[in-house]
Amino acid sequence: MVPGEFTSVIPYLTASPLRGLICASYPGGRAMEIVYDKERLEFYMKHAVQASPEHPVLIDDFLNNAIEVDVDAVCDGDIVVIGGIMEHIEEAGIHSGDSACSLPPFSLDESMIEKIRTQTKALALELNVIGLINIQFAIQENNIYVLEVNPRASRTIPFISKATGIPLAKIAARVMSGKSLKKIGFVDEKKITHVAVKESVFPFIKFSGVDVLLGPEMKSTGEVMGIGNTFGGAFAKAQLSTGIKLPKSGTVFISVKDADKNVAVKIAKGFSDLGYNLLATKGTASHLTNEGLKVTTINKYKEGSPHIVEAIENGEVDCIVNTTFGKQAIEDSFSLRRASLSKNLSYCTTMAGALALVDGLSTLQKNEIDVKTLQEYREA
Repeated sequence: MVPGEFTSVIPYLTASPLRGLICASYPGGRAMEIVYDKERLEFYMKHAVQASPEHPVLIDDFLNNAIEVDVDAVCDGDIVVIGGIMEHIEEAGIHSGDSACSLPPFSLDESMIEKIRTQTKALALELNVIGLINIQFAIQENNIYVLEVNPRASRTIPFISKATGIPLAKIAARVMSGKSLKKIGFVDEKKITHVAVKESVFPFIKFSGVDVLLGPEMKSTGEVMGIGNTFGGAFAKAQLSTGIKLPKSGTVFISVKDADKNVAVKIAKGFSDLGYNLLATKGTASHLTNEGLKVTTINKYKEGSPHIVEAIENGEVDCIVNTTFGKQAIEDSFSLRRASLSKNLSYCTTMAGALALVDGLSTLQKNEIDVKTLQEYREA
């Protein structure tokens, strides 16, 4: 290790779905890169050192199947008040600016949320923060890891403020000018009974040759918010706001890596229960069929016609759930992702995202999408 170099923990990058390392040379060096094997690591190190010999290479490892949580809070040196605790919908590992998140958390139990509150307050007070603080946690098997602590405003502040009605930036500015939170009158976390979901908007369709798989570098160019009485309703609204089609019926294509096949059964059953037809590649179809599901098999693109890319281009697919393992598999499935992008189909690259989509589609089918003003949600 080079003096001044550090190693931190970053969760498993499911959206670019190989377990590996993130290598990054800062500042002024080579961009971040996900490294999966010794050959690629040696290649990266050689070129990173050539590009920026005076700077160390930072290396982060992944935690497998971790949940990422963002917390925004305000501290005046004596009191810490939580602005919002947001659970990322995708598994942890992709850039927080590209991930969807839910306020309040949709899967964490109250005991875990309370632990996060305790750690947030302890960190803010220990660091003597005056103003806003953003902390990113990862939760794996009931263990809490700290990914980042940022004593500043974050991109989620406008989202939280709109969802809760609390002007966090204004409050923080008054705290930084010398006012105490007690004097301002903001001493308790705002509890909400509705759900708000933040989703990112990407410009992929405008750039040919660009892959939709996400990673540690931010790719989104905007954000939308969906708000509703339930997580499914809020998630569906957020997806629709990005311009993605959410079909109430049709065919779902599922092709997942081996590690995801058991979870894929739950997802496929969810789609089947909603009346969707199931289409899958041979390995996934065999696994789903063995679990009692009715599935039609189709070739991968590299296996020749009739294959999945043709089916997408012919309008025979309405939704896609696809995870891959290995550099070659990612390259082989590129045409599948680009075809879905050109058809503006909902495309899930993580199991967590697919589970959320099933919830959202269920809400749409039941016509439980409510329309209220922000004020009505906040006052409920």
